[in-house]
Amino acid sequence: MCACMCVCVCACERLYIYICIRKIREREFCVDFRRFCGCLSSHTNVIKKVRSLFYQSSSPMKTTTLPKGEAAATKRTILQSLRLALFQIFYRIFLEYFVEKNFVPDFILRAGIRYNLRTKCLGRFKSNEDELQYEMDFIQGLKTKAVAIETNLANEQHYEVPTEFYLFCLGSRLKYSCCLYDNDEKKAFTSSSSSSSSRSLNEAEVKMMELYLERGEFKDGQEVLELGCGWGSLSIFLAEKYPNSRITAVSNSKTQKEFIDGRARDRNIANLQVITQDLNVFKPPLGKNSYDRIVSIECFEHMKNYEVLFGRCEQWLKSGGEAKMFLHVFAHKTYPFHFIAEDESDWMSRYFFSGGTMPSERMFAYFTTNKLHLKTQWRVNGKHYSKTCEDWLRKFDTNRKAVEPIIGKTYGKEQTMKWYVYWRLFFLSCSELFSYSDGNEWFVSHYLFQKS
Repeated sequence: MCACMCVCVCACERLYIYICIRKIREREFCVDFRRFCGCLSSHTNVIKKVRSLFYQSSSPMKTTTLPKGEAAATKRTILQSLRLALFQIFYRIFLEYFVEKNFVPDFILRAGIRYNLRTKCLGRFKSNEDELQYEMDFIQGLKTKAVAIETNLANEQHYEVPTEFYLFCLGSRLKYSCCLYDNDEKKAFTSSSSSSSSRSLNEAEVKMMELYLERGEFKDGQEVLELGCGWGSLSIFLAEKYPNSRITAVSNSKTQKEFIDGRARDRNIANLQVITQDLNVFKPPLGKNSYDRIVSIECFEHMKNYEVLFGRCEQWLKSGGEAKMFLHVFAHKTYPFHFIAEDESDWMSRYFFSGGTMPSERMFAYFTTNKLHLKTQWRVNGKHYSKTCEDWLRKFDTNRKAVEPIIGKTYGKEQTMKWYVYWRLFFLSCSELFSYSDGNEWFVSHYLFQKS
């Protein structure tokens, strides 16, 4: 029986590969047959693993019969390994010869993204006890890590891409995070023309930042420290809004600092200082007990050891009971996870968010310190982020002729189409993530912490 199954596996492998080759060559999607074979050979280690399981199960050295339960478990392992091998081969072929060539329409890509969300990104537990234990173990695990990991890779993936690129997809203030749209749901979350979409995006950027000022209890004359300032959307907004405040902004990107400094000069802003430094080793220029507000917008998702980070923030905030820290993070309602590229389908972890963290909504409450307490928190429905990503995508597609030369210069001319598609996939994936379950599964959380 095992020998027959082994022969069937080999036959299935050969038939599967033969059909794929015929289909691709007939449609002329593959112009280099050797490149195609190289794609298949990259998965031989998976196939060998499957074969070895079959050979082990049929080895003549085994003279004893496996117990019924163990035999069933072995069979499941074999079948799972076979499915994994075939899936990896198919996924690589589909990605390289169809998706990367921009042959796949958006409705199919969106369906695939939603399938991946259901099967890989949602935690499945036998009971709510197991679910809570997983979250507690995750939180304890974070306390053993560095403050941030793979910071150089994160820079390469996003922040050292030329700023000019983002001018063609983000809003006018280059806010690279969730924006806030009109409360009229029908008006806010339906498709619109390119010009009205850009206008809506620009307004939504400002709306969200005005919400930060209200919820973070900012006022003129404060010392403000922003951790992870991006292209300076909030730092410049604060500096303009509160001319008597001093804003210190931290970024790990040289190109971001150059852009912010240039925009500040153009607007005659003199109360903003931008520092380029890794948050693992960052020490604020004013030292301890110096800041009225610390603010961070979608930066803590790049962090790991929040226990150490919160301890540092407590030290940097002024004493006296009035200093506060405001955070804007995206989160899942209950299920935290690390972005780890375990296989070919972990596309986001591999290309766009290496070393990142998907927090659970209540997770940060476990990292408060003796003096830094959670005062209150809010939710922003995920549909606002989905709409933000749709507007980025629409603007990106509208400016394709301007964007493609930048992509070619950044990734190599021969990689232009591939990375144009990858950036589209990034926007599509984020949009589908935050629109899942009507925006109630993944969303944005706002927190206000106060130092006693």
